[in-house]
Amino acid sequence: YVWKKDNVMINPSSSSRIVVEKDGSLLISQTWSGDIGDYTCEIISQGGNDSRTARLEVIELPHPPQNLLASLNASHSHTVTLSWVRPFDGNSPVLYYIVEVSENNSPWKVHLSNVGPEMTGVTVSGLTPARTYQFRVCAVNQVGKGQYSAETSRLMLPEEPPSAPPKNIVASGRTNQSIMVQWQPPPETEHNGVLRGYILYRLAGLPGEYQQRNISSPEVNYCLVKDLIIWTQYEIQVAAYNGAGLGLFSRAVTEYTLQGVPTAPPQNVQTEAVNSTTVQFLWNPPPQQFINGINQGYKLLAWPVDVPEAVTIVTIAPDFHGVHHGYITNLKKFTAYFTSVLCFTTPGDGPPSTPQLIWTHEDKPGAVGHLSFTEILDTSLKVSWQEPLEKNGIITGYQISWEVYGKNDSRLARTLNSTTHEYKIKGLSSLTTYTIEVVAVTAVGAGLVTSSTISSGVPPELPGAPSNLVISNISPRSATLQFRPGYDGKTSISRWIVEGQVGAVGDEEEWVSLYEEENEPDAQTLEIPNLTPYTHYRFRMRQVNIVGPSPFSQSSRVIQTLQAPPDVAPTSITIRTASETSLWLRWVPLPDSQYNGNPESVGYRVKYWRADLQAQVLAQVINDRLEREFTIEELEEWTEYELQMQAFNAIGAGPWSEVVRGRTRESVPSAAPGNVSAEAVSSTQILLTWASVPEQDQNGLILGYKILFRAKDLDPEPRSHVVRGNHTQSALLAGLRKFVLYELQVLAFTRIGNGVPSSPLILERTKDDAPGPPVRLVFPEVRLTSVRIVWQPPEEPNGIILGYQIAYRLATSSPNTFTTVEVGATVRQFTATELAPESAYIFRLSAKTRQGWGEPLEATVITTEKRERPAPPRELMVPQAEVTARSLQLQWTPGSDGASPIRYFTVQVRELPAGGWQTYSSSVSHEVTACMVERLRPFTSYKLRLKATNDIGDSDFSAETEAVTTLQDVPGEPPSLVSVTPHTTSSVLIQWQPPRDESLNGLLVGYRIYYRELEYEAGPGTEVKTVKSPSALRAELTAHSSFKTVNSTSTLTTYELTHLKKYRRYEVILTAYNIIGESPSSAPVEVFVGEAAPAMPPQSVQVNPLTASQLEVTWDPPPPESQNGNIQGYKLTHIYYWEADSQNETEKMKVLFLPETSVKLKNLTSHTKYLVSISAFNAAGDGPTSDPRQGWTHQAAPGAPSFLAFSEITSTTLNVSWGEPVAANGVLQGYRVVYEPLAPVQGSSQLPASDIKENCQRWPKVDLTKEVTYFFPRTSAHHLLMDPEIQANVTAGPAESSPGSPRDVLVTKSASELTLQWTEGNTGSAPTTGYVIEARPSDEGLWDMFVKDIPRSATSYTVSLDTLRLGVSYEFRVVAVNEVGYGEPSSPSTAVSAEVEAPFYEEGWFLVVVGLSSLIVILLVAFTLVLHGQNKKYKSCSTGKSISNMEESVTLDNGGFAALELNSRHLNVKSTFSKKNGTRSPPRPSPGGLHYSDEDICSKYNGAVLTESVNLKEKSVDVSESEATDSDYEDELPKHSFVNHYMSDPTYYNSWKRRPPSGKAPAPYRYEECEASEPGSRFQTVVTTQSSGGVYTPGGPQPGARTPLTGFSSFV
Repeated sequence: YVWKKDNVMINPSSSSRIVVEKDGSLLISQTWSGDIGDYTCEIISQGGNDSRTARLEVIELPHPPQNLLASLNASHSHTVTLSWVRPFDGNSPVLYYIVEVSENNSPWKVHLSNVGPEMTGVTVSGLTPARTYQFRVCAVNQVGKGQYSAETSRLMLPEEPPSAPPKNIVASGRTNQSIMVQWQPPPETEHNGVLRGYILYRLAGLPGEYQQRNISSPEVNYCLVKDLIIWTQYEIQVAAYNGAGLGLFSRAVTEYTLQGVPTAPPQNVQTEAVNSTTVQFLWNPPPQQFINGINQGYKLLAWPVDVPEAVTIVTIAPDFHGVHHGYITNLKKFTAYFTSVLCFTTPGDGPPSTPQLIWTHEDKPGAVGHLSFTEILDTSLKVSWQEPLEKNGIITGYQISWEVYGKNDSRLARTLNSTTHEYKIKGLSSLTTYTIEVVAVTAVGAGLVTSSTISSGVPPELPGAPSNLVISNISPRSATLQFRPGYDGKTSISRWIVEGQVGAVGDEEEWVSLYEEENEPDAQTLEIPNLTPYTHYRFRMRQVNIVGPSPFSQSSRVIQTLQAPPDVAPTSITIRTASETSLWLRWVPLPDSQYNGNPESVGYRVKYWRADLQAQVLAQVINDRLEREFTIEELEEWTEYELQMQAFNAIGAGPWSEVVRGRTRESVPSAAPGNVSAEAVSSTQILLTWASVPEQDQNGLILGYKILFRAKDLDPEPRSHVVRGNHTQSALLAGLRKFVLYELQVLAFTRIGNGVPSSPLILERTKDDAPGPPVRLVFPEVRLTSVRIVWQPPEEPNGIILGYQIAYRLATSSPNTFTTVEVGATVRQFTATELAPESAYIFRLSAKTRQGWGEPLEATVITTEKRERPAPPRELMVPQAEVTARSLQLQWTPGSDGASPIRYFTVQVRELPAGGWQTYSSSVSHEVTACMVERLRPFTSYKLRLKATNDIGDSDFSAETEAVTTLQDVPGEPPSLVSVTPHTTSSVLIQWQPPRDESLNGLLVGYRIYYRELEYEAGPGTEVKTVKSPSALRAELTAHSSFKTVNSTSTLTTYELTHLKKYRRYEVILTAYNIIGESPSSAPVEVFVGEAAPAMPPQSVQVNPLTASQLEVTWDPPPPESQNGNIQGYKLTHIYYWEADSQNETEKMKVLFLPETSVKLKNLTSHTKYLVSISAFNAAGDGPTSDPRQGWTHQAAPGAPSFLAFSEITSTTLNVSWGEPVAANGVLQGYRVVYEPLAPVQGSSQLPASDIKENCQRWPKVDLTKEVTYFFPRTSAHHLLMDPEIQANVTAGPAESSPGSPRDVLVTKSASELTLQWTEGNTGSAPTTGYVIEARPSDEGLWDMFVKDIPRSATSYTVSLDTLRLGVSYEFRVVAVNEVGYGEPSSPSTAVSAEVEAPFYEEGWFLVVVGLSSLIVILLVAFTLVLHGQNKKYKSCSTGKSISNMEESVTLDNGGFAALELNSRHLNVKSTFSKKNGTRSPPRPSPGGLHYSDEDICSKYNGAVLTESVNLKEKSVDVSESEATDSDYEDELPKHSFVNHYMSDPTYYNSWKRRPPSGKAPAPYRYEECEASEPGSRFQTVVTTQSSGGVYTPGGPQPGARTPLTGFSSFV
């Protein structure tokens, strides 16, 4: 077989496409237009030759149309005329043409899909003005769609006016003369150009009356229309305009301006008095056009002419029919009033009508005042009175009447004129009780009667006090007081007055008037109203008659009113935004007096609800009654709440407070946009649509949406596309990679930040397209006649690869003479054969998808076998002009290609200082000598290198470039942890953390602080403005916001922003910046400016004592400029030191929730130092505390001694010891000891009290009776006030198991001493430890301790006669002592005289002679001295007489004891057993004073006889000489006696209290100070002093020395 084409023989071996089958058929694969021709098959055989010829036509895709032109259609807008030249049809008739259009560079879209094949032009309509268009056309035959023509040049349609009006017009009245209008732009497709602004028409509803406003910025979509008429309906239209003109107007919306106050008063106002307390008003309404709103009613006003501020207001609802009328009642009688009427609307009151003067009618007068009686005789008396306080008219006269009490038939009356205010009643019966009445009279009649009873001839007196107060029917607010009236003072009781102590009850607390009852003369019970619940009260009362008030009654018992719910709600409630989900609530707590119940049960309840819907009411309970703030959590974001508070206690809850409003802070949306869907509209575009975020989840004003998209498995991080505005809910993502699966999410954002992204991820693949070129084309095998080509699939396949096409030709041949081969999609290599040796061939490789063949990749190869690897590129450089913050350009010169063309370059980058080499790209085209390296970090140093690759392999890497640093960029993230806190009332403190170093992108220069005032919460207190136009809060900081630049190193992280406005909410954002620019801004932080804690403490703090348990603290407020707000109260801290010199302290705080500047601190400890400091607080917190001020409470009665103990108990004496009181409550002056037998002894149980001065101890001599139990009811410490006492019982006499009495007591006397001898008696249960000798002098008759602590081994004791008093005989007895106590005393010894043998000159006769001789001399001398020294003697005695005059009186103490009280300081007294003359001692038990000197008490104990002494002589002034002698006595005193002490210190005078011996009335005594040498008699009661416990021993006479008692100070 021979096949010929166009008579040229076909060689099958020359092409792989042509095959001759065994049966002779010719098979041509991959046909193309070059295969067209006449094919002849010739058969040559033995049987003959034959041939046949056939024509082969190859049908292919039509060629693209040529010369495509686009032009504007002059006659029709929105249309373009296209024309083209018909193309080659590919040997198949063209079926139709397709016209595609690209609008504003958007992807190509089919616009006309079926243009007839005969057409070579078409008119394209439906285009949008002011947009650019490109067109392309392709032909379609039965094979398919041919290639597109070349694109037309870009054609811009002319602008036209907008074809649609703005949408969503909303108008709302903002004030009474302005309306806020808001709108949204027309749909973008209707803009027909670039919008330039809007025109606003407002129509007043009247023909032809309209105005327009030009808003010249297309971004502004609101307008506040001002200068309108109050409460008028307007129609408003809006149109947009562009460069071509004004578009369509929107439909008209209607809105009223807000109401105003009326501008005219009611008309035709008439007033008249109806009676003495009521005025009637008649009026017509103001003209309708002057009401300026909805008439809410009228207010009737009346005010007294003389008190214009006391306005009475009555509100009347509007009546739209006829004449309006109304009344004001309860006016004062017969009073001149001005009256007026006004109309009011919701915003406020209109002007009042002209005031009209009117008098209320006369009425009966009130009671006359001050009824009194004078000149009271048996048959007459004078009555006086005064005018009534409430005249209620013109007084025309008075009526006076009188009658015998209880006898109406005896009534007599007189009428007097109005000037008479007294009347003398005559003709009364003597000693008869009359009722007298006086009444004032006006023209209307007689008024209230004032009456009183009086007995003729008996002048009235002051009444007596009521008694027997009994309280019953106690309720929370009242109590019934029953009492027995006191003496009426012989006239009727006109008034009862009840006073009480409220809260704090005690003798020192003040009494306040609680209630007065008048004209109830016979009352015996009173209901006391208006008491405070749960409060302690004590009542007292007095009665009043015409003479005056009685004394107060005895106080009642203390009661406590019952509990009741609180009467008031917490005050000064303010709400501040705390966070996105919480509100911060503050209030002033209830003061203690308002609790009305147990303080422990007092708390607060808060209820709150959303203001925008009928939502559930939520509640919170605060149980701390002193709490001042609370944070309500778990609220909705960006939501307005309404809130009320109440206080409650155990009984119930009080009233709710006024409603306050607060809004939570704006936040990020908590939900994603809904119904997110995605659709691929082309190979590079995806259209997303979504629905808005549910309103309850928006949490703020939605400023726009962000689309997050990421090529699945290709992009490491999602990219974002921002859609501004909350009205656009679709977006076209362009510039995507073709035929790539994308993950898509949508989120909404507010000015605070991004919300939640939508979930789940939306997956959408872009449409396929023609693929990109295959990559890495190399020729690993090159022979002289063949080459093997290897490639990789395209980096951008843009679809599913269906196959590859390899085309090649000699480089020298015609460009259209390619040899073309197609292979499958999985093939990666191809061998081309039958090539000419040593020739250059051009290979073209392209890939195919469903959308056709892609862009080809060309490469040149030389059929030679002399090849090697390329040389590395050289001369690498980075031009500085091409360096940016994130990219740079690498340039190079290629090296030798080694006879094998370079196929691609590989670029590597290394980040300094320590990064490794990273491959940036391994597919840099072999044709380029420069490459843009991107995705670098700003302000970072890099090095780069390059290698080339040819068919043999890679070159070595080039030399590295010099280090190159990218430029700085703006910081990548804002400062973090931004906090803004109030610092003063006009400044805030801003703190932050710098951005992370890796995000600085350069050198940080500083920070910028942007701040602006927010509009939606202005004014102090609870005023909250509702945001009617949320869109007015823009995300961008508006032009009127301010900013501060803080130049700094990155270490500065605080800044004080000053000079802000008070009571404003500010928003602060922060950016970092470098020389390039600013970082993104931080999330906005809000702060309320205007509140700060007081900056200074209260001034002039004074602490003054009031009583022993109260201090008064006064102060001045902090200076006004430092108060930083309204002072809500003060906190007092008082510290008291309860040990004199130690730091033991207790701190207490008292909080005053009222701005008072004084307080009484009560229930304090007496005589204690307190330190008080005060701080002021306001709503923002506590200010600094003042410096502590010191105060001392007054002294109070001391506490009881801590213990009472007895020791050394004998039959007649004992030691009493006690402990210092725990609470001295002042400066301790001494102790008082009182004791008595439990059963009377010798018919009397009274024994004197003894006062013991501080710092000493002593035994007063008091005879106790054996085996009698004594009751010590009062051992008490005292200073100027007496204290509680401590009590104990003790029995005198030997204790059980004590030793028996010694026997055989014998006294022997020598010339100068006495010796006592005895024999030991029974020892008792324990061995005898020693002996005590007691003595009884004959002049006293009392046994007293004489000698102590005689050793147990002694059976005798010797004493000098010098220690005994001359002329006195003594008896002695011995007492044995063991550890149990004192035993039974021995029998008394015989009496022994203290006299010694006298020498002759002591004989009587000698003394008589000497005495008589001396008497004459003495009388002469004395007479001379008397004459010459009278004046001197008078002077020497006068001081003692005048100052020492003291009154002595007997007092019976509560326990029935005669008590002797001596108030004294540290007296210096000395006492011994003195030698005594024959003066008689006072009768027993007569109290006296025994005084000791300090030196004797503390050191010298044997009591030597005093040589210097002062005689204290006591004489009764009111008794006879003989009686006086009976009680005269002398006592031996040192010069430092208590009399001298008192004479030198007059503040310590005091009176003696003693029982006179004869039972007569107490008489004053005079003390005279004279010289004397005789020893004095002994006083009975003594005063001593001690500080740490005391000992007191009652006892009998005791000669001799005393030994100090173990554990106590020495004392006598």
